Amino acid sequence: MGANLSVHRRNRSWPESLKREIVAAKLEPGASVAAVARHYEVNANQVFAWRRRFGAAGLDIMTPTLVPVVLTGEVPSLAPPITPDDRIEIELTGGYRLCVGGDASAATLRRVLGVLERR
Repeated sequence: MGANLSVHRRNRSWPESLKREIVAAKLEPGASVAAVARHYEVNANQVFAWRRRFGAAGLDIMTPTLVPVVLTGEVPSLAPPITPDDRIEIELTGGYRLCVGGDASAATLRRVLGVLERR
């Protein structure tokens, strides 16, 4: 049998207003669960449970919200368009060198590279 038989654990009852106050304290910028738990003399696991239960939605504080965004027109490309005169060289292992013009499709390039990789 354990040496601490005379020590009884007492479950404390916390008023809901205090629970909400503790959760709100955790939501302050830079606050940690451990620091808030020490300040209020509660177990950190209890703060986590109350935070899940009440969260920011259950508190009377401002919370960030999502705002709808509407895009109009086309999004400009950051890269200049590729022209047929543009060329790139790709050097592959095995001594292969591939010269590709700007008019080559991505599908064709994938097919050629796939064949060379299998060699």
